[in-house]
Amino acid sequence: MHVHILGICGTFMGSLALLAREQGHTVSGSDAGVYPPMSTQLEEAGISLNEGYSPENLVPRPDRVVIGNALSRGNPEVEAVLDLGLPYVSGPQWLAEEVLPGRRVIAMAGTHGKTTTASMAAWLLESAGLAPGFLIGGVPRNFGVSARLGDPDAPFVVEADEYDTAFFDKRSKFVHYRPEIAVLGNLEFDHADIFDDLAAIERQFHHLIRTVPGKGRLLVADGEPALDRVLAMGAWTPVSRFGSAADSPWRVELEREDASRFQVIHQEGDGAARIDEDAVVDWPLTGAYNARNALAALAAAHACGVDLARGAAALSRFETPRRRQELRGEVAGIQVIDDFAHHPTAIAATLVGLRAATARGRLLAVIEPRSNTMRLGTLRDRLAESVAAADAAFWYQPAGLEWSLSPLLEASPVPARLEGDLDALVAALVEEARPYDRIVVMSNGGFGGIHEKLIAALEVAHG
Repeated sequence: MHVHILGICGTFMGSLALLAREQGHTVSGSDAGVYPPMSTQLEEAGISLNEGYSPENLVPRPDRVVIGNALSRGNPEVEAVLDLGLPYVSGPQWLAEEVLPGRRVIAMAGTHGKTTTASMAAWLLESAGLAPGFLIGGVPRNFGVSARLGDPDAPFVVEADEYDTAFFDKRSKFVHYRPEIAVLGNLEFDHADIFDDLAAIERQFHHLIRTVPGKGRLLVADGEPALDRVLAMGAWTPVSRFGSAADSPWRVELEREDASRFQVIHQEGDGAARIDEDAVVDWPLTGAYNARNALAALAAAHACGVDLARGAAALSRFETPRRRQELRGEVAGIQVIDDFAHHPTAIAATLVGLRAATARGRLLAVIEPRSNTMRLGTLRDRLAESVAAADAAFWYQPAGLEWSLSPLLEASPVPARLEGDLDALVAALVEEARPYDRIVVMSNGGFGGIHEKLIAALEVAHG
């Protein structure tokens, strides 16, 4: 079968392309921008790429077209698909129909931490010899690819996004996946371009809960009022809570302030079926939020038969996915760290975790607000406070952001600077940085290649 994918260089759609190619299909695709690392990964898999959208990209005529949710009516290739009467589906529907049937699906949902938690769960299953399949919205460094089929009898881990499915299907992506195990890690307002309010997102999360069978498992974070409201709408599946509450069956207790070492406690059931076990995780990651992500992954893997002690030991060898506290380079003791954080809550959590792990030097935060929610200015009143754990903040005003970041400077709890030119931002960082400083760059986009530019400029200044 010839599968043609529109929006193929997106993380999700590119991962679908890899799965289709692994199944033996001929795969081609189009995107407005064809660039590494996804383009390299796809080309190495033998996938033909077209830069730009055009009816000519549909020659030879594909057997099926998979359309990404970034495309809409008016796109020339979308219009050609409709005019030619070609069979088309959304990415989530294709995954549900072509990959997931017969698999034990583990879905990782939540506003934050999905990529990291899904990567952890896949690694725990892999370390236990189960050879899982997975589709993750990032590249887990323990695997080197964002998706694979795995053993057909093994679980399949999917990052379950609440964003809409396609221009012709406005349901959240995750309602397609029909998981047996669903992890709900957190829930707050995001995606202001498609949701009017938090209640609208809660309704979509309840749609996910409706698809989980009674024999399955809901793993739900404690201390999350929005998730409590979702469960109050009705649940037909056993629920296990995880977090730090004393009555949660899965609990985490930090043994180091930076969360690089913590205890996992699992106490569940009654009588002869009572489970009472614990283990210690000692790993290279930091941040209480990462410990909580690990707790969720351990609980999900445990539901698939992975021993807790074995799972805790495997986490010592876990490597964060690309762009999650990823060290991109170090010059004269100055570290440049890349992180995907783009929501105020995620920015704050990332900085708190790095602050606790920074024994020497300062923590400099560099932030590009470029997500759709940020562009609408929906959460801008929370941005200034999100950098409180840093020693200084450098804000970048990207093109297309229609509101000014200038008010953040006055409201900032730490010294702050605003730049609208990337080269000027790099120069300001080089001038400010001193040995042992950690510069964490946060954006959900490429940020104009700032990481490479900054490392090169630091090498010139300190070489």
